[in-house]
Amino acid sequence: MTEPAHASGLGLAGKIILVTGGVRGVGAGIAGVLAGLGAHPVVCARRPGERDDGPEFLPCDVRDPDAVERLVARIVDRHGRLDGVVNNAGGSPFALAADASDNFSAKIVGLNLLAPLTVAHAVHAVMVSQPGGGAIVNVSSVSGHRPSPGTAAYGAAKAGLDSLTASLAVEWAPAVRVNSVVAGPVHTEASHLHYGDDEGIAAVGRTIPMGRLASPTDIGNAVAFLLSPLASYVTGAVLAVHGGGEKPAFLDAATAGNEL
Repeated sequence: MTEPAHASGLGLAGKIILVTGGVRGVGAGIAGVLAGLGAHPVVCARRPGERDDGPEFLPCDVRDPDAVERLVARIVDRHGRLDGVVNNAGGSPFALAADASDNFSAKIVGLNLLAPLTVAHAVHAVMVSQPGGGAIVNVSSVSGHRPSPGTAAYGAAKAGLDSLTASLAVEWAPAVRVNSVVAGPVHTEASHLHYGDDEGIAAVGRTIPMGRLASPTDIGNAVAFLLSPLASYVTGAVLAVHGGGEKPAFLDAATAGNEL
């Protein structure tokens, strides 16, 4: 029988958890939540963040299978195990599909779909051979579940990531749990690149039923639950963390009165 988690730390105290792309934005928020729960996050990115007092950092380009293998080996060599992985690294600049080059689209799919598979493959070999197995959480996006104009390759990759999550969950159970967090718009230091100034960010927030963009901590809380013993029977799940989604456009266009 699974041991109950401690409410104070969700049972994550002392757990070694890799967070890809964990030096800024959503990844930094996830790492902060995990550290606050007593886990030991190890963050990776191509370059370190600006802060020197953050979690343990190891450089890695997650698109490079050899670099990923070396990263996982270093973590296991240092800590003796790897309990959890958060495939957070990803993203895409705005580019209309008709204007995007084949090379551009391939890079976006590589970062947002193939890289998480590369990381998952590398950590699977560790997790299946250690007591207690492990857990993987893929950070996906609402862009994979509705039209994504301007980031079509990104949306397609995230849809693929959710499909990958379901398949790996079946293949790797019961030793390794694999779940996905479908994030809605998140307010980070880069939000202005997508939504403009503070007024633009607030306007986007008003289109969400909860009335605001998510914070990185909101995503981190959901990730922490899926990594924790509280989710010991949860695998193959696609958990929406989007504040209720987006209000249908027809409600604003309709002339009949409504208060939604």
